[in-house]
Amino acid sequence: MKRLILAVAMTFIVITPAAAADSLVTTPSKYSVAETIDRFESTVRSAGNLQIFARIDFQAFAATQGGKIRPSQLSIFGGGRALQPLLPANPKAAIDLPLKVLAWEDESGKVWVTYNTGEYLRDRHPIKGNDDVLKRMTDVTESLVKRAVE
Repeated sequence: MKRLILAVAMTFIVITPAAAADSLVTTPSKYSVAETIDRFESTVRSAGNLQIFARIDFQAFAATQGGKIRPSQLSIFGGGRALQPLLPANPKAAIDLPLKVLAWEDESGKVWVTYNTGEYLRDRHPIKGNDDVLKRMTDVTESLVKRAVE
């Protein structure tokens, strides 16, 4: 019994810091990297109050440099409403804004979508008093990603 309790406790000790350390959410996609980002950007555009700022195809870029990497694409998007409450007191937070979503393929060919949480911004840029804005950022991104991968 002591060994079981110790094993469970060690599991939480090992897993919890890793999950909290990077504040990334990763979700599987049944689509290719390009189709996942296409679907994500279509979902963003249909939201009406958000826009796509850029799309970066890392595999294509690496190919121009003579390299070869697995497919991965980044979509940079947002609506600007988070800037006013976050940037006046924390201008360095702009380094992590607008929001980003990364679709990438692992070594087995499985496609994943990864994004930062609002908690990441809060912790990285000591943001205080804007938990509601940061939670909305996470919730909106999560909702857009869910719709893109379903």
